[in-house]
Amino acid sequence: MTARPVVIAPSILSADFAKLGEEVRAVAAAGGDWIHLDVMDGHFVPNITFGPPVIAALRKHTDKPFDCHLMIEPCDPYLEAFARAGADGITVHAEATRHLDRSLQTIRELGKKAGVALNPATPESAIAYVLDRLDLILVMTVNPGFGGQKFIPATLDKIRRIRTMIGDRPIRIEVDGGIAPDTAPLVVAAGADALVAGSAVFKGGPESYAANIEAIRESLTANRAG
Repeated sequence: MTARPVVIAPSILSADFAKLGEEVRAVAAAGGDWIHLDVMDGHFVPNITFGPPVIAALRKHTDKPFDCHLMIEPCDPYLEAFARAGADGITVHAEATRHLDRSLQTIRELGKKAGVALNPATPESAIAYVLDRLDLILVMTVNPGFGGQKFIPATLDKIRRIRTMIGDRPIRIEVDGGIAPDTAPLVVAAGADALVAGSAVFKGGPESYAANIEAIRESLTANRAG
């Protein structure tokens, strides 16, 4: 288990897009630590979601950190726009940029926390030479593009190897894909300390959000006690 408190970041990919502002306020009030923003372009991944204007519109609905996950290619031309829109952290995919070091340097120059995401089939060696640029490593435990997919167990070993690779650097390991009360303890035990949860948080509507988030937290407590 990791020493830092585990962050839960509800992904609005599973929210009701007809009332996103209300949904963001609801999951923030329900105990979400960050708001996870999945940006998809229909090119790098087979889905299209939203861009900087939507994020800027949502920014006024909460002061929770905006955890912006760019599933777009190219990403560099849009980093400043997402920073201006209100992202607190910007994560780019190692597979979506030819110059990862430059992309991460740009994010930090914009005053934002820099993250890199790895698809399930991408080895951790892809980030070995940019660790000093990173605030966060996002391990995809499903193939990116759609919510509600099943967790890929083989990614647990990757999380463990990344935790060893990080050493004493203050880098968070975030996990995205299939996170629910049954999988959350597995990824945290492997070394993760930030969990993106979509359908597991948003199921049942706003009246269920607090209980859904608490169920994930309780699963982690029960695992520690066990």
